[in-house]
Amino acid sequence: MLSSTALVQSSWQQVLPIRALAAELFYAKLFELDPSLKSLFKGDMKEQGNRLMTMIGVAVVNLDRPEILMPALRGLGARHGGYGVKDRHYDTVASALLDTLQRGLGDAFTPEVKAAWTEVYRIVADAMKSAAGNVAEDPTLSD
Repeated sequence: MLSSTALVQSSWQQVLPIRALAAELFYAKLFELDPSLKSLFKGDMKEQGNRLMTMIGVAVVNLDRPEILMPALRGLGARHGGYGVKDRHYDTVASALLDTLQRGLGDAFTPEVKAAWTEVYRIVADAMKSAAGNVAEDPTLSD
């Protein structure tokens, strides 16, 4: 049986060919679930989608390299906290991400793949929320 890391990495390879569509699906679902989140996005959504897919790709590639992944996630979490992202938004993002993966992967989105993405996302979100919380307590940490 493949580890969560291996399942996420192999399924991500199947998402890469449809990355633009996946980004569109993600943001459509995100804003459907919580329309108030639209106000957090100021720029071109196509470019935002490119950044999202790149960020997920970097995280997926580095899942087995916590010395690289965790500092990157903490920095990302601190920036997101500064943009107004709240802890509760991470659950909405999780729902939108899982929906996107289910739609994009089709039959390849097995219960095992879903569980792996859920586990990995929880680790990512926890690291980001922790960093955002630290910045809220000490804003100099976001510099």
